[in-house]
Amino acid sequence: MKRCATELATRISRALISASNYTKPTRTWTSSLEQTLHQLGCRDSLTQPLVARVIDPFLLTHHSLALGFFNWASQQPGFSHNSLTYQSILKSLSLSRQFNAIDTLFKQVRAHNINLSSSVYASLIASLIVGKKTQNAFLVFSEVSSVIQELGPEICNSLLAALVSDGYFEYAGKVFEEMLLRGVSLSTLGFGVFMWRFSRNGEVGRVLSMLDEVRRGNLEINGSVIAVLIVHGLCQASRASEAYWVLDELRGRGCKPDFMAYWIVAEEFRAMGNVPDTEKVLKKKRKLGVAPRAHDYREFIFALVSERRICEAKELGEVIVGGRFPIEDDVLNVLIGSVSAIDTACAINFFKFMVGKERFPTLLTLSNLSRNLCKHGKTDDLLEVFLVLSSHDYFKDLESYNVMVSFLCKAGRVKEAYGVLQEIKKKGWGPDVSSYNSLMEACCREDLLRPAKRLWDEMFASGCGGNLKTYNILIQKFSEIGQIEEAQRLFYHMLEKGVVPDATTYRSLLRGLCQETKLEAAFEVFDKSVKQDIVLAQTILNTFILYLCKEGHFLAASKLLCSVTCDIGHSDSHVILLKCLADSREVPIAIEHIEQVRKDSPSTLQVICTELLASLSSCSKSEAILQLLQAIHEMSNFQQ
Repeated sequence: MKRCATELATRISRALISASNYTKPTRTWTSSLEQTLHQLGCRDSLTQPLVARVIDPFLLTHHSLALGFFNWASQQPGFSHNSLTYQSILKSLSLSRQFNAIDTLFKQVRAHNINLSSSVYASLIASLIVGKKTQNAFLVFSEVSSVIQELGPEICNSLLAALVSDGYFEYAGKVFEEMLLRGVSLSTLGFGVFMWRFSRNGEVGRVLSMLDEVRRGNLEINGSVIAVLIVHGLCQASRASEAYWVLDELRGRGCKPDFMAYWIVAEEFRAMGNVPDTEKVLKKKRKLGVAPRAHDYREFIFALVSERRICEAKELGEVIVGGRFPIEDDVLNVLIGSVSAIDTACAINFFKFMVGKERFPTLLTLSNLSRNLCKHGKTDDLLEVFLVLSSHDYFKDLESYNVMVSFLCKAGRVKEAYGVLQEIKKKGWGPDVSSYNSLMEACCREDLLRPAKRLWDEMFASGCGGNLKTYNILIQKFSEIGQIEEAQRLFYHMLEKGVVPDATTYRSLLRGLCQETKLEAAFEVFDKSVKQDIVLAQTILNTFILYLCKEGHFLAASKLLCSVTCDIGHSDSHVILLKCLADSREVPIAIEHIEQVRKDSPSTLQVICTELLASLSSCSKSEAILQLLQAIHEMSNFQQ
C-alpha cells in the first residue's frame, strides 16, 4: 500500500511539474493544472498522507504548485487537511519565504486547533528571521514557548540575537527569561548580542545579575568575548566610567577582560579628552589584561555573519582593526565582503587595513566588494581599489583581470575597462570572450554602438569567436533600436558558426521583427525554434503572441496558434490572445478564433473557458470576456 501511495505521489507531482512548464511564468499554479489532476483520476485516492507526500518531498521547492495543490485538495468532496498536510505545505512555504501565505495558513491552524511538530515551528522561525520578520518570529515562538526545548538551542539563540539586534528589547527579554526558565542553553552568539545591546541602556547591576544567572553551570559561554561586548555596549552609550568599573567585576566572575576590552574603555576616555583616566585604564591593561585570542573572535564573527548580524560583525571588526589586534585573513575577507553590503566606507577601511599588512583579498571577496560598490554608486572607490591592487601586482592571470574588466563595465567605466583589455593583450594572454562580452554589454548599455561594433571586429580579428552571450547582447540591442536587419544578420551568422540560439535570442529577435511588421520573417524565425527544440518553442510561444498583439497583429497571432501542433500550442497561449483581443475590443476576431479552436480541439476549448472564468476578477474588460464566454457556451450547445 505504501509503495502504491508513493508511486501515485510521484505521478501526481511529475504531472504537475510537467504541465507547469506551459504556464506563464513557469512553475506557477493555474486553473489548467486542475484539469491535469482530473485527467489523472486521483480524486478518489486522495488522502492526507498522499497530499503530504506529493508536497514533501516532490513539490517542496515549487511553492506555487505546492500551495495550489494543497488548496485544490481542500476543495475536493470529503477531504479535510490535518497536521500532516499543514506541516508539508508550511515547510515548502518556509523554504521559499512566502510570508503572506504562511500567515493565512497559520490562522487556519489556530482556528482548527491543529498541532504541528516542533520542527515545523523551528523552520518557520528560522525563515522569518532570515526574511527580517523578527516580530512575527517571536509571535510563533510565543505559541510554543512551553516546549521550546524541542525547538533546540540554535533556533532560540538565533531568535534572541535577532530580536535585540532589530530593537525588540522587550521581546528579546521574554525569550531570554523563557530560555532560562526552560533550561535551554545560551550560546556566546545569542547571549553575547543580547548583553551587547542591553548594556547600552540597561543598569549595570542588572547586566551583572543576568551574567551570573547564565554563567552558573554554563561553561560554553566565552567570558572574554562577553566582557568585550558588555564594555563596548556601555561605551557606545558614553558610559565610560561604568565600563571602567565593570572590568574588575567581570574579571571576578570568570569573564577575564582581554586587551581589547581595556582598549575600548581607554579609547572612550580619550575621545572625552580625559587623559588621566585613559592612562589609568592602560596601566590596568598592562597589569591585568590578557592577549585576545584571535580564534575566539574569528568564530564569533563567522557566527554573526552566518546569522546575518552584519552590523554587529562590522562593529566588532572596527574594534579589532582600530586597535590593530590580531585578525586572520579569512576573517577580513568575510568582513570586507559582507560589510560592503551595508557600509561601503567601513568595508574600504577593512580593505586598506588588510593591504597595509601586505595581505590581499581573495578573488571572491574582491567580487563581492566590487559588486556592492557598484550597487551603491561608489565608482571612485572601485577605481581606487583596483589601482591599489594593481600597484601590488595583484592581477596575475586572466581570471583576475576579467573580474576587474567586468566590474569596471558594470560601473559604466568603459574607457578604463578598454584600457585593461589592452593591458591584457600586452601581457600576451589575449582577452577571452567574457572580457569582450562585458565591454560590449557596457557599450550597448551606454548606446555606444560604434565602439561595440569595433569590439566585435577586434574580437574576431584576434581569433576570439563570439559565444551565445555575445550574439544575444548585440541582437537584443539592435532589435531594441530598430536596426532589425543587423539583428537578423547576426542571427543567421550565429547559426552558420554553430552557436545555438536560446530563448533570449528568439524573444529579442521576434520582438524587433513584430515592431517592424516583418511578420513573414518572424514566423520563419519561430519555425527555426520549433525545428531546434519543441520545448524551447513552447517557452517562447506565449511571448511571441504578446509581441504580435502589442503591435495589433491579431489575425497573425490567431493564424499562428491555429497552425501550431498540439505538442507546441497550449491553452495558456489561446487565453493570452483572447484576453488581448478583449482588451482591444476585437470581439469578432476573438469569436472567429474560438470557432476555429472548437473545430480543431473541443477539449482545449473547455480548458480555455475555465481559465477565462478564473481571470474575470482581474480582467480590465470583463464585459468583453463575458461575451466570449457566452459565445463558447452557445457553440457548446449548438454542438450538442
